[in-house]
Amino acid sequence: MKKILVALALCVTAMLAINASAQMAKPAQKPFIVLVHGAFADASSWNGVAKILQKDGYFVIAAANPLRGAKSDGAYISSLVGDLKGPVVLVGHSYGGNVITEAANGHANVKSLVYVSAFAPDTGETLGELTGKFPGSTLGQALAPPAELADGGKDLYIVQDKFPAQFAADVPAGEAALMAATQRPLLQAALDEKAGQASWKTIPSWWVYGDADKNIPPQAMAFMAKRAAAKDVVVVKGASHVVMVSHPEVVARLIEKAAVAN
Repeated sequence: MKKILVALALCVTAMLAINASAQMAKPAQKPFIVLVHGAFADASSWNGVAKILQKDGYFVIAAANPLRGAKSDGAYISSLVGDLKGPVVLVGHSYGGNVITEAANGHANVKSLVYVSAFAPDTGETLGELTGKFPGSTLGQALAPPAELADGGKDLYIVQDKFPAQFAADVPAGEAALMAATQRPLLQAALDEKAGQASWKTIPSWWVYGDADKNIPPQAMAFMAKRAAAKDVVVVKGASHVVMVSHPEVVARLIEKAAVAN
């Protein structure tokens, strides 16, 4: 009887070892990729990047950013992140960088932040302050007179005729014209809203931007990337503000690099 019990114990132990080995051999869950667009754009600006990521097996969400202010927009994206049961890579373009910086706070499952031609403000900074630190932005000259809202707020748009040169100079003219027509406005007050806790101080970040960006000075982005101790910085020669539209492969590969990093 004793021999039978010993044999059974050995069998159970072997089965547990085999099961543990199988679990260890199972590939880890790929992170969810959440893409957050910026001002004067919409979620379709991520189409080229999303297509590559999906092909490579990632679950992608290109969120509709309200563009009303980092605190409220960050809360919206934060609720989305909270619903995802697994690791998350947050990716922000332009003003969307401000939003992901806010949204990542309080979420242990956010493993990486990727800034695509984006803002990454420190606690208490405004986007206006960051843009003004370095010369080179011509956005102010391309904006239409603010649109008055019923609640007294003001929406900002880029003049459609100026949109291609200002925002998407390296995008085919027809596509840039469509982007101009479908642009979504930013609430003017969002430019002066002080940023909350800077999550890039505790979450690793990756950066990609073009050296021909006319919205956010490339020097400003170099400054922010260095300040955040970015794991990798990719500067695309001749790329406009919408580097994810004109160079989706470059942007997608950097996101994937952030997704697999330990």
